[in-house]
Amino acid sequence: MTMKRESSPRPAPQQARWAPHRLYAAVALAEVITWALLITGMIFKYSGVTDVLVSIFGLVHGVAFIAYSLASVFVWVNERWGFGTGALSLVAAVVPFATLPFEKWAWRTGRLSTRWRLTGEDAEAPRNVVERLQAWCLARPLAALALGVVAVAVLTVVALLLGPPVG
Repeated sequence: MTMKRESSPRPAPQQARWAPHRLYAAVALAEVITWALLITGMIFKYSGVTDVLVSIFGLVHGVAFIAYSLASVFVWVNERWGFGTGALSLVAAVVPFATLPFEKWAWRTGRLSTRWRLTGEDAEAPRNVVERLQAWCLARPLAALALGVVAVAVLTVVALLLGPPVG
């Protein structure tokens, strides 16, 4: 005899903690903080104090930029943003301090939700390969985190090999 588990009206703790709006707010804030660090390093460099901070903070900002970009795409898929909103989320990472205002605007206008639509009792069925990948990640958060860390590391190494954005 199979017993059906009662569904809880509240989301699972992991989902509440890492809901799309919370994940997005965290990476947007990290991107803003690392912009501030990079600009501080540039001030020290161009005032003749030291240029070592640009190297350190530049790397930290690069990692945050890549993590924000990957998280933006992940949330873009969940929220089914149109091309304009999704592209704007990515452009926000290029403009200093723009990720946080974008995140606040997205939340205020209902473009960020409090749940992942491909998980839970009322989960939607994935419609394409990208949504299937997202559903897999949401069902296996530790594996997805490891995959995300590897993706950020690989993209960071590629960026380092390509060199700075400005010659």
